[in-house]
Amino acid sequence: MYKFLEQTVDGYMTRNVRTVARDLDMLALSEMFERDDFNSYPVEDDGQVVGIVTKFDILKCFAFTPSQMLPHYHDLMSRKIGDVMTPEFIYVSPDTRLTRVLQIMVEHRIRSIIVLDGAQNLVGIIAREDVIKALKATASD
Repeated sequence: MYKFLEQTVDGYMTRNVRTVARDLDMLALSEMFERDDFNSYPVEDDGQVVGIVTKFDILKCFAFTPSQMLPHYHDLMSRKIGDVMTPEFIYVSPDTRLTRVLQIMVEHRIRSIIVLDGAQNLVGIIAREDVIKALKATASD
């Protein structure tokens, strides 16, 4: 376990990150989630990360109250990602320790975190599965 304390995001993050544009519709996004089996995608606009969209964001569109009419499925799925994404997102840098990533994931109940470099460029994403892989790898040493 002591070896885990020294590990950073850089050694375990996914580097080839698939991103989405804010003008993509929800139906295309849901197909991407199904095909790629990802939990989230960074949302980019002109090469800059402007938010994150998750499977949970799709589900939130279908939550309704007695005072709110439930729209048709196809109406909801034609909405744009920019309308449902989370623009305030948590990110870490490649040199962030995995202990901090684990703490953030538990505290905020999130499954993945965007990784940005010092110039705020997208360089990766770190998911729960990556942290679990690191725990397993360092436990055997």
